[in-house]
Amino acid sequence: MFRRTTVILALTALLLILSACGGSKAAKESHVLHKTPSGDLQEKTASLTTLPSFLDKQPEQMKKVYMIAAQTKDLLRNIPCYCGCGENAGHQSNTNCFIKETASDGSVVWDDHATRCGVCLETAVKSAQLQQQGQSAKHIREQIDKQYQKGFAKPTPTPLPS
Repeated sequence: MFRRTTVILALTALLLILSACGGSKAAKESHVLHKTPSGDLQEKTASLTTLPSFLDKQPEQMKKVYMIAAQTKDLLRNIPCYCGCGENAGHQSNTNCFIKETASDGSVVWDDHATRCGVCLETAVKSAQLQQQGQSAKHIREQIDKQYQKGFAKPTPTPLPS
């Protein structure tokens, strides 16, 4: 009798968990997790102001850097990353370490690559700091290229700022 009750309770709990995860269609579409061949997690959210759930258990500093990357994504498109992600993950710039793409409807596909990479994080923060100081994208690019020219991986194939 005890065993049967335990099995029934376990099945009931499992059904409750599964039904809670079901949610609405809109909820499913607003946070879709996907794993890339390189092992990075990507998640779609409704906008740049909605951080992905893969950051939920990350330190507050990490969340702040992701917000900085979102706020400076246009600058970071001109800044290469020197961690090797250009060859390993197909990234084109430092933006891709945080954000794969932004759709015309404002939705964003976030990438968790930067959660495991100090070079990605440091590049984004340094670039944002220089921009806050009034530096041009061209000058910021020169500073980042100079800082990472030796002892780091090949940079992403990022076009120079105009």
